[in-house]
Parts: sequence; structure tokens; C-alpha cells
Amino acid sequence: MTDLIVEADGGSRGNPGIAGAGALVRDRQGALLAVKAVPLGKASNNVAEYTGLIAGLELARQIDPGASVEVRMDSKLVVEQMSGRWKIKHEDMKRLAQEASQILSPLQVTYTWIPRAENADADRLSNEAMDASAAGRQWDPAASALRVG
Repeated sequence: MTDLIVEADGGSRGNPGIAGAGALVRDRQGALLAVKAVPLGKASNNVAEYTGLIAGLELARQIDPGASVEVRMDSKLVVEQMSGRWKIKHEDMKRLAQEASQILSPLQVTYTWIPRAENADADRLSNEAMDASAAGRQWDPAASALRVG
């Protein structure tokens, strides 16, 4: 049974270009427990997607390091690579996948691909991160469209 749900996304305006990542954690009932957006400066879309995953897993670990976690992403590439079904060839992605796999035990985490329309909140956070990146500033959680509690 899943204890926590991580929704993560990343994007790049240009590839590479101004990039950002976003992640959130929900409980089983769908209540929002944590949000995070990460401005990345210039990066590829894939690096941004992996950064969103890492941010989400770190949030989940902070909430409950022993939780069973379902990661939901609209990146088929990241879901398939982290599930072990697709090889990771690019060095940056290998490094990021390795980092992600060490945040929680791989036995605690499952990966589910979801359509982009079902990932709107994580997409919103990644766009907030890209806006902050384009403006040369940090993401301000107090100004976010998504609020915890």
C-alpha cells in the first residue's frame, strides 16, 4: 500500500534552455503535504525531469523516511529508466538516476506514468521554477499557486 504520492515534473524553455523542476507530495487521500520548485538556470528537459524526481523523493523522505512511495510523472523516459525497463545512456542522467535511487530504498518506490493533464500541479511548480530561473532569482514558496495546508 502506498503511504505517500510524489508528483514531479521538469521543463526547459529551449532544450537546453531556461529550466526548472517541481515536485509535491500528497497523502493517500490526496491532501497536499509538501511542495518544492527548483530553478535550474540553463539545462535540458531531461535533467529538469530528473531534478523534479529528486526533489520529490527528498520531500517524501523528510515527511516519512520509511514510507512506501508512488512516484507519478508524465516523463515516460524517467519512469521507464527508473523502473529498470530502459537503459540510461547519457552520463548526466546516469548520475541523476543514481542520486534518485539513493534517496529512498528502491524497494520503497514505484513509478507510474501519468498523462500530462494529470500532472498539472507539478507542471505548475516547474513553470514557477522556470519563471524564477528566467528572472535570476530563487523560487518563493509564499508566492506559489500551490499551498500546503
